[in-house]
Amino acid sequence: FNSLRLMRYFKLITIYFMSIAYAYVGVRHFIDPDFFLAIMPNYLTFHLEFVYLSGIAEVVLGLMLLSKKTRKTGAIGIIILLILVFPANIHLVQSELSQSLLGVTEIQSIYRLPFQGLFILIAYWHSKNN
Repeated sequence: FNSLRLMRYFKLITIYFMSIAYAYVGVRHFIDPDFFLAIMPNYLTFHLEFVYLSGIAEVVLGLMLLSKKTRKTGAIGIIILLILVFPANIHLVQSELSQSLLGVTEIQSIYRLPFQGLFILIAYWHSKNN
């Protein structure tokens, strides 16, 4: 394997992994909405509707990664979605109630934050045609 070939192989693996992961988490929005409701910021209304809407978006965008024709749009959609749901991650850091409902500590919720940036970078990488 040369390095370019190895990078393409790695990119393909991450495309499939991300597709499955986003679709799975999206389905979880419907199976266990209480998990996601626990991190909804108080200043938002329509909590359950946003949980379902983001679940639909995760399933659709995750599946869009599988096709070369829709991959760029799906990846850009994931970037937008990750930015839109970031306030829920901030809320988890700030809310002891949310942390206790999910069984995480404040430190664990802080450690989660940089992963959003990593996921955005990976989605951006998948929006490129190489």
